[in-house]
Amino acid sequence: MNAPCPATPRAAHSTVTETHVITTQGLTKVYRSRGREVTALDGVDLHVREGEVYGVIGQSGAGKSSLIRCVNLLERPTSGTVTVAGQDLTALAGRGPRAGKQLREARSRIGMVFQHFNLLSSRTVQDNIELPLEILGKSGKERSAKALELLDLVGLSDKAKAYPAQLSGGQKQRVGIARALAGDPKVLLSDEATSALDPETTRSILQLLRDLNQQLGLTVLLITHEMDVVKTVCDSAALMEHGQIIESGTVSELLATPGSELASALFPVSGDATGADRTVIDVTFHGESATQPVISQLSRTYNIDISILGAAMDTVAGKQVGRMRIELPGRYEDNVVPVGFLREQGLQVEIQGPQGESAPVLQKEGVTK
Repeated sequence: MNAPCPATPRAAHSTVTETHVITTQGLTKVYRSRGREVTALDGVDLHVREGEVYGVIGQSGAGKSSLIRCVNLLERPTSGTVTVAGQDLTALAGRGPRAGKQLREARSRIGMVFQHFNLLSSRTVQDNIELPLEILGKSGKERSAKALELLDLVGLSDKAKAYPAQLSGGQKQRVGIARALAGDPKVLLSDEATSALDPETTRSILQLLRDLNQQLGLTVLLITHEMDVVKTVCDSAALMEHGQIIESGTVSELLATPGSELASALFPVSGDATGADRTVIDVTFHGESATQPVISQLSRTYNIDISILGAAMDTVAGKQVGRMRIELPGRYEDNVVPVGFLREQGLQVEIQGPQGESAPVLQKEGVTK
């Protein structure tokens, strides 16, 4: 098993009274094959708040898929607990390989969207959406009305009688989303739902997920390996490596956390000092500070020449957010006052060392690097 990485900060939620719809505690999943053990999940604690879009990001093999499949117990955890909407699903699992009635009922309230759509080619679009309602024992009239309502919701009201082979990839995924909503779930799980789609279609599917999140009050847990997905649609995010969550929090918290790997990956900037007598600083702008001419004010106030080595700016959750790497003349001790000026403007400031590493001077209480 891999030990937790001590060098990475982990953002903490500040409110203890908020409602968590999805919680995992000490979640471990060990696969055994041919005498070998592979630990896919290693003591994962996850807390997803009601009504948010939460993204879990990591490279292939990080444990993301095992995590999301353990949330609805498609994979049985080796140890630990999974609680969804106040119900401990691991307590319902039983000992046999087949899910019991209580677990099946609990799963019906959790929608799941798959990477490769998983539509039945022999069924029409409407019939695919009706399938989970058939399993729930709904009448034909109820199934038909619900399917047509959901098709309208995902923008495919004219495709009810079409077959999957007649649809584009984006349309197939919209059908998959509609099918996942058939049981009126409060939680929607998305397993790499956009990774097989082109960029434009990906944007439309992400916007649909956000719209559904807001219109239906859905709590959405999605896994992805694409930073743009987190940037576009997520309220909170977690970074997974080697079966562990090494960093988590709201996107705004992460952006304000010195040394955050997720923040650096969302808004990558680069550039080295042009000389030994230069100070390189990473500045993070978010909220009102993103629209203020802070760098030009700094230059005028202290009559210093500032070089911009790199910059990245985008919109996250409807707000402009960006990072900029700048170079100031002189060593750090010569720039204490200008750095203080930037912090007074509400900016996150991170001093960079000679090879681009964060300098220890920026350590905050409770954050190690």
